[in-house]
Amino acid sequence: MNRLNVEVAVGIFLVAGFLCFAWLSVKLGNVDLFGGNEYTVKANFSSVSGLKEGAPVEIAGVKIGKVSRIHLQEKTYEAEVELTLDRVVKLQEDSIASIRTSGIIGDRYVSISPGGSEEIIQAGGSIFETESAINLEELVSKYVFEKK
Repeated sequence: MNRLNVEVAVGIFLVAGFLCFAWLSVKLGNVDLFGGNEYTVKANFSSVSGLKEGAPVEIAGVKIGKVSRIHLQEKTYEAEVELTLDRVVKLQEDSIASIRTSGIIGDRYVSISPGGSEEIIQAGGSIFETESAINLEELVSKYVFEKK
């Protein structure tokens, strides 16, 4: 009977350990198992140089979401950026999405300037007004190698 109690205790300990490991994996991996409080919108940019999936999306310096996907549109050759936003944030149709840099040589993120329209962008909708990333190397080369 003593050996059975030890085996049951070890079994319970292992199951508890696996449950803790699974919970930790979900939390650290930022996985949302039940749909969550998020929705997606899309924005097209002529250049997304330096922007990566997982980059933050901000309004007034407050993080409201992240970049979930970046891919090239075959017809227009523009970069389509899919943004996953908190459901509590309601964007107006005339909002402007811009790609900005944190600091001088920092990471890129998407900054959204809210509009004044009464129409709200629905889940799966698009932000039509965009400002592409500024290519710092191109600006410097124009300044340095500009012919006088």
